[in-house]
Amino acid sequence: MEENTVLYKIENKICTIILNRERVMNAINKDLLTNLKKVLEDLRFNDDARVIVITGSGDKAFCSGADLKERITLSEQQVKQFIFEIRTNLSAIANYPKPIIAAINGLALGGGTELALACDIRVASNNAKMGLTETKLAIIPGGGGTQRLPRLIGYGKAKELIFTGRMVDAEEALQIGLVNKITSSENLLTEVYKMAEMICQNGPIAVEQAKKAVNRGCEVDLETGLAFESEAYQSCIPTKDRVEGLKAFSEKRKPEYQGH
Repeated sequence: MEENTVLYKIENKICTIILNRERVMNAINKDLLTNLKKVLEDLRFNDDARVIVITGSGDKAFCSGADLKERITLSEQQVKQFIFEIRTNLSAIANYPKPIIAAINGLALGGGTELALACDIRVASNNAKMGLTETKLAIIPGGGGTQRLPRLIGYGKAKELIFTGRMVDAEEALQIGLVNKITSSENLLTEVYKMAEMICQNGPIAVEQAKKAVNRGCEVDLETGLAFESEAYQSCIPTKDRVEGLKAFSEKRKPEYQGH
C-alpha cells in the first residue's frame, strides 16, 4: 500500500485535500480512493472545516483519471467493483454536507474530470485541460460523467465531448460552463481561498441547507423543488445562527456563526 496518497490540512475553517501521487499525475488507484473516502468521513463532523478544497500535488495535474497501470492488472470482476467504488465515492462527494471546491491545477481527464464534476464549484488554472476521454479506451465514463456533465453544460455539448473524447482547455471550459472561473497557476489557490473565505463567513447550516435544496431541486419539477426549498428553510429557522445574523445586522457588526 502506498503511503500518504491523500494529504490534508485545515486553516481558517478551510480544509485543503491534496491528491498526492504527483509522479503518476495524481491518478486514482485503490489506495487513493480509500484514503480520500476516509479523509472526507473524518471531516464530516469536524466543525473546524467548513469548506473543502480538493486539488492535486504538483503543478501539472489535478487528477489524470484512473491508474491504468493498476487497471490492466485487475480482473473483470475487480474492474466492476472498482468502478462501483468510484461512482459511490463521487456521489458521496456530490452530496457531501459541506461545500467542496475543485482547484483544478492542470490536467483533469476521465475520472479527474468526474471528480471535478462531483464538486460544487470548479476553479481552474489557465494551464488546465479537462475531458471525459474514456471512449478512446473503448469504455464510457463510469464515475457519473455521463450524468453530471450534461446537467452542467447541456446535452448537446456533453455528447460532443463524450463521443469524441476531446479535451478542452481552460478558456473553453469557462466558455461552456464547465468551470466557474479561471486564473493563473500561481494564483489558483489564492483565488480559491478567497471564495472559500466568503463562504466561511456565512451560516454553515444555511450553506448546507442551500446545497441540499439546489441538489435535490435540480432533479425534479419546480413545484417539488420549491417544497424542498421550503423544507430546507424550515431547518434554518430554529438555529442560533439565524438569531445571531439578525442581531449582528441590527448592531452593525460581523456575525459570528457557530453552526448551531
